[in-house]
Amino acid sequence: MKWELNQVLSPKLNSRFKKDFKKYQHNQTIIDELDKIIGLLRDKKKLPEKYKDHALSGDYVGFRECHVKPDVLLVYDFDDKFIYLIRLGSHSELF
Repeated sequence: MKWELNQVLSPKLNSRFKKDFKKYQHNQTIIDELDKIIGLLRDKKKLPEKYKDHALSGDYVGFRECHVKPDVLLVYDFDDKFIYLIRLGSHSELF
């Protein structure tokens, strides 16, 4: 009998995301929501409607965006192994 492990995706943070994250690192509400989102994405689960997850176009074509809070957005992408955390910030900061 062959056992299959439930593979989860590993997060990869780009340098711009790390810089963006520093602005929110002391906001526990944002951290908690971001942790929930990343947990769902790691487990390859669909995000609940409240996060308004959708594909992007224009300069960010090929990426996805979800709302951590009403004006705190996460731009991300994923493949078979990784979740790529690209940007974190408000609409005006990102677009």
